[in-house]
Amino acid sequence: MKAVSEGRVRLGAAIMGVCNVTPDSFSDGGKYDRFEDARARVDELVRDGADIIDIGGESMRPGAPAISAKVQLERVLPLVRYAASKAVVSIDTMSPEVAAACLDAGATAINDVSCLRNKELASVASGSRAALILSHARAPQESMKGFGGVSEGAYADVLTDVIRELHDAAAEAEARGVHASEILLDPGLGFSKSSRHSMLLLRRMNEFVSKAGRPVLVGASRKSFLTLVDKDASPTERIGASIMAAVHSVVAGASVVRVHDVRATVQALRLSHVLSTHGHAFTGVKEIPYNESHLQPARAR
Repeated sequence: MKAVSEGRVRLGAAIMGVCNVTPDSFSDGGKYDRFEDARARVDELVRDGADIIDIGGESMRPGAPAISAKVQLERVLPLVRYAASKAVVSIDTMSPEVAAACLDAGATAINDVSCLRNKELASVASGSRAALILSHARAPQESMKGFGGVSEGAYADVLTDVIRELHDAAAEAEARGVHASEILLDPGLGFSKSSRHSMLLLRRMNEFVSKAGRPVLVGASRKSFLTLVDKDASPTERIGASIMAAVHSVVAGASVVRVHDVRATVQALRLSHVLSTHGHAFTGVKEIPYNESHLQPARAR
């Protein structure tokens, strides 16, 4: 996936910006229902530095009702066509019908949060030579319990179990013709997991990346498990934790981070680069000289 390689050169990881054209997504539901608003959101994401635009027509939050392919396509197809003229597009769906139509409309990746529950998704990806993002989950969204309803004993070891189940899904995808280099693995933070499970996966991201053996996508942005560090924070009040989660994931080796707040995340990754290399700072795509003496107090210069 070319956008991943380019993003990693630029910031250490590709930035996937979120655009949900749904009435009920947990953070931005109802904000981009109108095509004009959704189009403006795509323009904003691209302007702020997104390498990939992830478009969804069905809420993926635990407990959300399933949406028919017909309704999803009514919501997403015009936007996919528009966004594909601006950036790389992934379609966030569990429906092979929706995925196939969106790939025909210009999308080049399928973001499957079901861990390949419907194996036909892999066949669709293979037929279009599209990338396939496999996110870990154990239940359909409509029957999935939120983080408060998942037993702490649901996993013997959450990282080991999640890696094994993702590898099983990836093997099935390869068997259906998806090239190994086009499969990305996502630990599925917040899906079929307690808040503690998700936090443990994030803490152990170095190990997760090492054992994944494939490019890793991490989507922690604004999710409920982040309330472990701020109990009463609403989704839009979790931005600080979301940015830290993204930076932590990139430092650990993640290839893609899926975020709502693109500009703030890009700023954080640029600063992380400056602080870790002491070599130069970024301004857009142009490198400029960087002199560490600029950080010294005026009287010490």
